[in-house]
Amino acid sequence: MEFKDEIVKNLESEGLWTVITFKTPHGPGETMKELSNAVEEAGWRITFKANWWTADIPYGLIRIDAVKDGREKIILGKWVLGSEYSLIKIENMDLERGKEEFFRMVDSITSTLIHDPVIRTMREQY
Repeated sequence: MEFKDEIVKNLESEGLWTVITFKTPHGPGETMKELSNAVEEAGWRITFKANWWTADIPYGLIRIDAVKDGREKIILGKWVLGSEYSLIKIENMDLERGKEEFFRMVDSITSTLIHDPVIRTMREQY
C-alpha cells in the first residue's frame, strides 16, 4: 500500500471518521490486513475490525476502530478490485456524516446479496 503516508497524515485529523477510497489488487482478507498494518504502524491500537464485500461485484468495505493517546478513530476503507494499489480519495468526517457513509456502504453491499436467505432473514429480524 504505497499511500500509507497519506493514511497516517489523515489519521491525525480532528474528524472521528477517516474514509479511504482505494483500489487494491488483493481480495478482502489481504486488503484488510494491509490497511490494519498501516493503522498499527502509525501507532494506533486496533480495538475492532470487520470486512464486508460482495462476490458478484469486486468491491467492499473495511471498518477499523482504533485508539491512540486517548483519542478514538474510525477508519473506513472503501475498496474496489484493481491491478495495483491506488488511492482514489481520503476524507475526514464528523460523527454524523461518517455514520451515514458507513450505513450507506453496508446497505449497498448487503442489498446486492438480498437474495441470500440467511442475509434476508437477518435483515428482516433487525
